[in-house]
Amino acid sequence: MYVMGAAWASEHGADALGSSLTPIGANPAASADGVIPAWTPPGPQGGDWVYGELRAAHWVHRGDQPLYSVSAENQAEHAAQLLPGHVELLKQLPDYRMDVYQTRRSCDVPAFVAQNTRQNVGFAQLDDSALALQEAHVPGIPFPMPSNGVEAMWNMKMRYRGLAFAMPRNQAALSPRRGSDDWLKMLTDQISFLPWAQQPNGLFSDYDRLEVAGYFAYFEPAALAGQAAVLSVRAGADSETFYYFPGQRRVRRMPSYSYDAPQIGLDNQYNVDEIAMFTGQLDRFDWTLVGKQELLVPYNSFGLYDFKARFEDVAQRDFIAPSHRRYELHRVWVVEARVREGMRHSAPKRLFYLDEDSWAPLAAVDYDAQDRVAKVREGYLIPVYETGGCDVEAFAQHNLIDGRYMFDNSPLGSGTDHRWLTEQGNNPRLKRSFYTSDNLRVISER
Repeated sequence: MYVMGAAWASEHGADALGSSLTPIGANPAASADGVIPAWTPPGPQGGDWVYGELRAAHWVHRGDQPLYSVSAENQAEHAAQLLPGHVELLKQLPDYRMDVYQTRRSCDVPAFVAQNTRQNVGFAQLDDSALALQEAHVPGIPFPMPSNGVEAMWNMKMRYRGLAFAMPRNQAALSPRRGSDDWLKMLTDQISFLPWAQQPNGLFSDYDRLEVAGYFAYFEPAALAGQAAVLSVRAGADSETFYYFPGQRRVRRMPSYSYDAPQIGLDNQYNVDEIAMFTGQLDRFDWTLVGKQELLVPYNSFGLYDFKARFEDVAQRDFIAPSHRRYELHRVWVVEARVREGMRHSAPKRLFYLDEDSWAPLAAVDYDAQDRVAKVREGYLIPVYETGGCDVEAFAQHNLIDGRYMFDNSPLGSGTDHRWLTEQGNNPRLKRSFYTSDNLRVISER
């Protein structure tokens, strides 16, 4: 492992970006064995794709076939390239398999993101707590040469995803309890709005340091249908969540809906700060930038974005079908989080694995108080044809203690694709006024 941050930035400055580093700070060189190729601008990835067609069917490398598979029988041969979470999954689930494909460095960013990232070298800064982003040129990566774990996590939070991610029929599902065959399924209308990406250049402070605003409303199950919520996550402040309860016809503020609070209706299997791999403030942990590793991680993995697939064919009893997971060898930043003295969290230790080419979260491993691997999250990164970059939205999480898994942010089997939005237009959901308690009451009572 190695860490490259403040010292490198001091010596090379912004001139390193686009030369000895990629435009957002990755190492462009091939790995020593050549398995990870050198990075070159990948160009358009989606051919003639248009919204409503399957993304995987238009990817430029859609003909790739697995090179080999990692299973319980041969995992020792690949141990150096496996996450600790994958080691445990292979131990506990005899039929679990990881199909490994040729490494494709398919991620780029638009020119304006590269320019803002370059301007952030020596400019972007954290606030006085050293835990929240104070200022940066946006949309862009604040700290392309991070010197600590907090900076790396803010790079993840501020990766370019367009202006919003719309999930008109979002599928979340939780596998059955032991001894049962009943899945817990939820279907929602959902959107995440990133106001700082409205223009090709600006300052984070121009948007009151609002990281993300969100809305969701339940279609299913019947017990939750009609419930809805809006939330706002501002850098350095507690998230603000308002929830509509149709039985009471009231909107209530939920001050404790954050950190490791369980999400409503999911059997205490899915905490609020596990949304989208990690959501919320950083203040309950000390963050260490461990360095980079070459690991087998989900990459160019379109399976959970297959809105035409049958649920039963993909969501198997113990894991997502291997045919709908793709792994490649990539360099990732490893960030370790340990609960701060005087704080509490259900996962006192966490490891996050961030893609060097996009800063997207590819995996996370949570440990319990006995230092056992308790939860494993996989983020399914794909090239996003709408933005010209890459992103992780769909993800799966295994609870190894309870023997259950769930997935979220997926259109699987819904018949309707998700969508990355880059233009505001007349969409009322792409305005901050949509994410208020008053508006939630109006749209919920219609």
